[in-house]
Amino acid sequence: MVVILVVATIGLVKPGPVKGWLDAERETAAPYVPAPDPLPTPVLAAAEGGGQAPTEAGVKAALDALVTSAAMGTKVNVAVLDVASDQVLYERNAEDMATPASTTKLLAAAAILKARGPAYRLSTRAVAGPEPGDVVLVGGGDPTLSVGAKQYFPGAARLDRLAAQVKTALGGTKPARVLVDTSLFSGPETGQGWDSDNITPGGQVSRIQPLMTDGGRAKPTHHEFGGDPRSPDPAIAAGKAFAKLIGAPTGTVKRAPAPATAAQLGVVQSPPLVQLTDWMLEQSDNTLAEVLGRQAALAGGDPATFDGTATAVLDQLNALGLPVDQAKLSDSSGLSRRNGISPTMLTQLLALAASGKEPGLSSMFSGLPVAGWSGTLEGRFASPKPNQIAHGVVRAKTGTLSGVNTMAGQLITRDGRLLVFAIMASGSTDAAGGKAALDKVAAKLVGCGC
Repeated sequence: MVVILVVATIGLVKPGPVKGWLDAERETAAPYVPAPDPLPTPVLAAAEGGGQAPTEAGVKAALDALVTSAAMGTKVNVAVLDVASDQVLYERNAEDMATPASTTKLLAAAAILKARGPAYRLSTRAVAGPEPGDVVLVGGGDPTLSVGAKQYFPGAARLDRLAAQVKTALGGTKPARVLVDTSLFSGPETGQGWDSDNITPGGQVSRIQPLMTDGGRAKPTHHEFGGDPRSPDPAIAAGKAFAKLIGAPTGTVKRAPAPATAAQLGVVQSPPLVQLTDWMLEQSDNTLAEVLGRQAALAGGDPATFDGTATAVLDQLNALGLPVDQAKLSDSSGLSRRNGISPTMLTQLLALAASGKEPGLSSMFSGLPVAGWSGTLEGRFASPKPNQIAHGVVRAKTGTLSGVNTMAGQLITRDGRLLVFAIMASGSTDAAGGKAALDKVAAKLVGCGC
């Protein structure tokens, strides 16, 4: 079966995009060769021969007490699906929409990859402005663009390389002014239903603009899972950094559309879209989810707005035959409390991605955090000790808002059977306890032999 081969293959390397990005963008003049990582142990068990499928009765007996525990909260929605047989093994309010938090990013990733394809790259261009010496920096929707070699996203396109192209193209003309074109996106720059502290200098997301460096961060410094200082106006900040690179006054940077017939002075391109969605999923990067989500809208001819993106994402999922009547979206990141997604929608999406019927979607799994190993699951499934059985065999997207804890992904049972699952709980007053309660459910599925 296709999915088994995929799972077995990616199980032998440390997940996430970073390892594959570094070599591609290393400076050719640099003699430094980093020491290789130690060979990791397999992080996903291979399923040989499909394994023995659990029974509905066995899964019910294993999970009922866990999903009704007080730690889960006041409302719990669950679905568990056997991929090989497409049989629903367990469901509880499975077709009811619940607040998905960051499991929303699964829908966004699928729509982005479906609309653009995994190999698609985002271009940031510089073109001639309306007056001699004017340079217009045109935002192409690449949120991973960096100023120079010091990058938040390894392998990102770089403004210093674009500046070198512009200097060559200008010849003897002295750069006089930098303008920034942000016309690719329109509408509000923050989402409806976002908590008030999401957009702050140290918040969880940047203002959503088509031109920014390092995901809108003021500096390419990594703080684990959010809390990075943000630029109040990412596009203008990128324009000022570019002006400095080409020797133009930074004080004259302002927004202006590029002339319709402007000559191109230079262009740089992002890594392939599959690598950007990998980072988005593994690190649960809200800004990447929102900016990349606009690609679904642009590909479908919808406005590159929050509303246009929500429509485009659901249109792409509908074209895949998924139950879009069980999803409503106000954003692509899951920060909005207006979002609603059912566990059935999530498990059907994951099962489709695992089936091999849509090859572009199978790449979603390489970005999902792995229990005890990477991303938002690196520190999960640690206690109680029985939860550690999930280390390396649960690969899932998590979601957390105040009072909301969710998880959706795939696992392999001790009998070698591939299952997909979605757990969505709300009403918990103990965030740590709520997350641990979800972990117990997934770990029980791994080890129950039911």
